[in-house]
Amino acid sequence: MVSKSSLNILIIDDQPFMLKLLEHMLISLGFNQPTIYDNGKKALASLDSASSQTNLILLDLNMPEMDGIEVVRHLAGKSYSGSIILVSGEDARMLQSVERLVRAHNIPLLGSLQKPINPKDLSILIDSWEPPSYVNPPAVKKIYGADDVRAAIVNHQLVNYYQPKVDVANGKVMGVETLVRWRHPQDGLVFPDQFIGVAEDNGLINDLTREVISDAFSQTKIWLDAGLSLRVAVNLSMENLDSLEFTDYVTTAAATAGIIPDDIVLEVTESRLIKSLTTPMEVLTRLRLKRFHLSIDDFGTGHSSLMQLLDLPFNELKVDQGFVHGAASNEKLCSIYNASLSLAQQLGMKSVAEGVEDQADWDFIRSSGCDLAQGYYIAKPMPADEIHDWIIKWEANRVNLITPYD
Repeated sequence: MVSKSSLNILIIDDQPFMLKLLEHMLISLGFNQPTIYDNGKKALASLDSASSQTNLILLDLNMPEMDGIEVVRHLAGKSYSGSIILVSGEDARMLQSVERLVRAHNIPLLGSLQKPINPKDLSILIDSWEPPSYVNPPAVKKIYGADDVRAAIVNHQLVNYYQPKVDVANGKVMGVETLVRWRHPQDGLVFPDQFIGVAEDNGLINDLTREVISDAFSQTKIWLDAGLSLRVAVNLSMENLDSLEFTDYVTTAAATAGIIPDDIVLEVTESRLIKSLTTPMEVLTRLRLKRFHLSIDDFGTGHSSLMQLLDLPFNELKVDQGFVHGAASNEKLCSIYNASLSLAQQLGMKSVAEGVEDQADWDFIRSSGCDLAQGYYIAKPMPADEIHDWIIKWEANRVNLITPYD
């Protein structure tokens, strides 16, 4: 519980009545006399000259001269280390957008309150305040160069992890997604966001993808021989699809590994813009003609248009985790999720929900009619040799985890 006498609170609101009301609420709740300003510019100037640190700002949004969004930007520029509570008469969608903006600036956000303000709600939010020393700063990620990534490929330092995908209706394990990691000799396990972009920007992505495909296809065969029928998904970059030879490479790799195209899902991310559809269209269409499954990954977050979705022969749509986790309690996310799911169903595509992180997410997608799901609620990505034991444990418990809907 925060010591109320230790907090220095600043209120910024252009309405004199609201300033007095919030001031009265805080004093009644046992907090110190707050500092109040009816103007964002004056409030920011006061931070520069203040003798003591401001711990918390109650911030209105719609103000003349300088609105609350501008204030947030200037606070970030000043490396403000305190927290913010948004206090506004704007609707919930606007508040959600500003909340995301505050977090994007790495400013601790305790929450938001719609006017008129309930003193109890205000007290609950302030009680959640923690000193900056308790907040873990974001880790600084090491930057790797093209030579580093090239060495990782040549020296076979890349390793595939696999995240299970389950049938939403009955919980049965249907497949896995291949997620590449870099086992760096000094830095340990390096995640793809630190090296995939480097590979794409430096002409290394084709060699990297071929390493991933070769290992994933070989592992698929190992699982099949062990009696595990798992459809294995592999991520592709748009750069992979710029070569007409890619179709023949994938087909040959599958045959060499002793598996059939139906065992494989090729996931294409939207994250990079397709400059010309002609070659990717031919490559993807030929892959589908050979009966590889094609999935559009992270749908709704990238550059693709609905026309591209219609033009390209995808038979699976993965709803991005940003539209899944928390959608059960967020009307906006729920609407986007449902629209994506409806689109998949109308186009005759399988639907996959990514980012199922908790029971609420699981219950939500089960009630929605989604086909497949993956996320930390089900399982984290794991090395190939852990999949078999995980499936045994999952199968033993899924009856208790799955409650059929009538």
